Amino acid sequence: MVEYETPLPVDAPGPPSSYDYDMSRVYLADQSAEDRAALKSLLRDVNLFVVGEATDWATLSAEAPGSHADMLVLDWDLLPDRPARSLADLRAACPAKIVIVLTSRNQSRRQAERSSGADSFISKGETPDRVASGLRSAAARISA
Repeated sequence: MVEYETPLPVDAPGPPSSYDYDMSRVYLADQSAEDRAALKSLLRDVNLFVVGEATDWATLSAEAPGSHADMLVLDWDLLPDRPARSLADLRAACPAKIVIVLTSRNQSRRQAERSSGADSFISKGETPDRVASGLRSAAARISA
């Protein structure tokens, strides 16, 4: 295990061997720069490390499979017209990764919960503590 006196920068590139293994690696996808910044802060607080970011589906689907991430955290609104199929394609490209879908509207949440392919759904409308709790729960599945 590689250990560091100070945390690595959030956007540090490189293969997993260059990371402290007490941190799980996350690929984050959201159109909103403000939401990504808030999520990165929450991810750091729960000892998760952002290894890549996307602002659209094309970037996510192209970069996530080779990102060395353990978890994909993506906004529901990034999914193309056929969300269930898109999540299935993403799952096929990233079979060992935990997929967390962030939802922001009640309608999207209901649709997301009916779709298959995600491991968990977290509402962006929740308090930061509840979002962090959901991320912590997902991270625990990585270690298990």
